Amino acid sequence: QLCRLSTKCDLFCCNVSISLMKLGYLVVKQVSKPISNYIKRKAKSTPVFRKYVCMPPAQIYHWLEVNFRLRLLGLGSAKNVDKLSEKDAIELGGEMLGEFVVFSMAVLVLLAEYQRGSRKEAAKEEKLKEEHSRITGNLKKLETITEIQEAQIRDLQCRLDGLFTEKDVKQLGKIK
Repeated sequence: QLCRLSTKCDLFCCNVSISLMKLGYLVVKQVSKPISNYIKRKAKSTPVFRKYVCMPPAQIYHWLEVNFRLRLLGLGSAKNVDKLSEKDAIELGGEMLGEFVVFSMAVLVLLAEYQRGSRKEAAKEEKLKEEHSRITGNLKKLETITEIQEAQIRDLQCRLDGLFTEKDVKQLGKIK
């Protein structure tokens, strides 16, 4: 029954984790959407940004997509792929850039969470090492105390043996 409870708890925790991941992704997406929209507007309004940042990835993506679809249909690859119109390339490039921003934000959040978890784990490990060192130190102290006490017991035993002679031992035996 304990195993069943553990499994149910694990399943619950797994579902909660997945739900939190989904929620986290939605938060990242919502937070990064305004940034993405700002970049898209800038891409459309700034000629240099539009020409060198926005359009080339869109044209490459279009070329790859056309060739991939043709190969998927078994028609081989295209000799010449017509370029997207400037408007379509800007729109596609802006969308790609926006999605890249959203993805980058999600990756940054994951990396930050991973580092936080790593630091937490390192602190936990350091605490365990300190505890181990403390216990080891206490054990060494106890070993030293034990050795001292054993030496004292041996010394007292020798002194006790020296107090009684054989004659005294025989007399003690007669008394009993």
